[in-house]
Amino acid sequence: MNYHVESAAAMKQFGEAIGRAVQGGEILELIGDVGAGKTTLTKGIAIGMGIIDDVQSPTFTISRLYQADRELSLAHYDFYRLSDAGIMAIELAEALDNPRGVTIIEWGEIVKGVLPADRVTMRIEADGEDARLVTMTAHGDASRALLKTLKLRGFGA
Repeated sequence: MNYHVESAAAMKQFGEAIGRAVQGGEILELIGDVGAGKTTLTKGIAIGMGIIDDVQSPTFTISRLYQADRELSLAHYDFYRLSDAGIMAIELAEALDNPRGVTIIEWGEIVKGVLPADRVTMRIEADGEDARLVTMTAHGDASRALLKTLKLRGFGA
């Protein structure tokens, strides 16, 4: 599924739609260059989930955890500064096993060996100065259900 985003504000709105659609247990792998909009998308997802905390990039802390309403939580990981998961693999495994949690992983290619098969891979690529093309690939039943929900709500082609 592809979705064209015209601006950072539109990326955040797209994230909000994803945040409203998640039910818990979803795993989102975000792939894109520095500045592609991965954290902006995550901020929107958090808003859609009802998180009131200011979501920040976990580039230097590796992980951040947020509590949402609807009894959901958001675990946000950024493996940019690591060459492998190391000790973080244990924490990541716990987050991935949480049926009431949504896990977002930036730079997931670094920890690919730890990621479950059922996840949504979201590749974000520049499509002009501010515009982005988001290509979403579902790798399992739960992931396909999330993409189907987004399509029904008018997102993606």
